Amino acid sequence: MQVASVVLSVLLALVAGFSGLGKLQKKPQIMSSMEHVGVKLNQIPVLAYLELAGALGLLAGLAFVGLGVLSSSALSLYFVGAVIAHLKVNDGPAGFAPPLVLGLLYAVNAYLIASAF
Repeated sequence: MQVASVVLSVLLALVAGFSGLGKLQKKPQIMSSMEHVGVKLNQIPVLAYLELAGALGLLAGLAFVGLGVLSSSALSLYFVGAVIAHLKVNDGPAGFAPPLVLGLLYAVNAYLIASAF
């Protein structure tokens, strides 16, 4: 596996892990953002566990390439959903740019992992 994909996988696993933990800890900023885009309270733990599973998958993907590609691709789609949620409430670029950039980074990471083999 290329050094770039290893570094990016670890960094993106940290991003997903901290994001998932923040949702489980019900951090005020995260909760207000979730409420703003219309996520129901009972859906937040599901989203958190999806992010945590993706983070673990990225780390396990350092040993099992297919799992890394799958996890990175799934997290990319997760953030596509976040972009759509922000667009539905007419958020401007400040609202949808962060998940858009993360979604693109996860897609690039999936490509890097897959192309390494």
